[in-house]
Amino acid sequence: MSKFKVGISIGDINGIGPEVILKVFSDRRMLDQMTPIIYGSTKVIAYHKNIIEDDSIKFQGIVSAENASRGRINVINCWNDNVNISLGKATEEGGKCAHIALDKAVEDLKAKKIDALVTAPINKKAMNMANFPHAGHTEFLTQSAGRKESLMLMVNDDLRIGLVTNHLPLKDVTQSVTKERIKEKIKIFNKTLKMDYGIEKPLIAVLGLNPHAGDDGVLGEEEENIIRPVIVEAKKKGVMIMGPYPADGFFGSGQYKKFDGILAMYHDQGLVAFKSLSFGDGINNTAGLNFIRTSPDHGTAYDLAGKNAANPASMRKALFLAKDLCFNRQSFLEDRANTVEKVNIEIEEQPEG
Repeated sequence: MSKFKVGISIGDINGIGPEVILKVFSDRRMLDQMTPIIYGSTKVIAYHKNIIEDDSIKFQGIVSAENASRGRINVINCWNDNVNISLGKATEEGGKCAHIALDKAVEDLKAKKIDALVTAPINKKAMNMANFPHAGHTEFLTQSAGRKESLMLMVNDDLRIGLVTNHLPLKDVTQSVTKERIKEKIKIFNKTLKMDYGIEKPLIAVLGLNPHAGDDGVLGEEEENIIRPVIVEAKKKGVMIMGPYPADGFFGSGQYKKFDGILAMYHDQGLVAFKSLSFGDGINNTAGLNFIRTSPDHGTAYDLAGKNAANPASMRKALFLAKDLCFNRQSFLEDRANTVEKVNIEIEEQPEG
């Protein structure tokens, strides 16, 4: 049975998050692959279990991640008070509970009590009502990891789309697409593809910002003045990278299939294409952190909450990807350490003179 401990933050208690978590682990074979630790409330989990109406689902409350039992669904009570569940609605209480659970899960993640974190969906309105001071999970986790930048990376098998800007109003995107930010995103992307996805020589495509990638400056100068110079500089440093490409033709022609990673300039440029190609099977991976975090690519789906109609496929894939990324990163770091040790031994064994 796997020793992989995965923490799962419960997300919005009024959405489908608890339902898809329980549905995934209703298949007992999943418990042979990993040990789940849900950060939330046994009462909330019991409430959603009754909606699913599956008596085979068993869970236990635990005090600490260190007490988690293999072969069981483990639940840490992050609050003791009774909470009101208002299925399908954004509420302050729902946002507050999601925040408390996320805080506790990240605390254990940083303390290495769990191997990775998978986050169930939150609702931005509910989080705002609860005074959550971030645009979303990505921004919260980046700050928690002590990083200035991370990379929001959408994944479905060999399709990987990263974003230069995340949750920004469109009117603010242009001023945020700077040389410095693109450089950092490319650096994170290239390292992530090697370290976490096991691709020795990743090939990355960069999309333009404007229609037709600026059309040689006719439709905008960002491509020639900002994006292309960064690509040229990255190539000189050994990164295998191409672009900037017009986004519409790039995806419409199927050119995206030739690349290991695609860097989009803003949220909808990348996400419209990604969800058109992968809806229901996609995963969100926050790359560039010192820990592993994934999540399903769907939201709280309030319209489905409480109807036992939510599809757990994306949550299942998010859990498996988290496990794979942990294994790949550990193998990469061990190989690099062994290589350094081997080089040091060879240097020490060199004859003097």
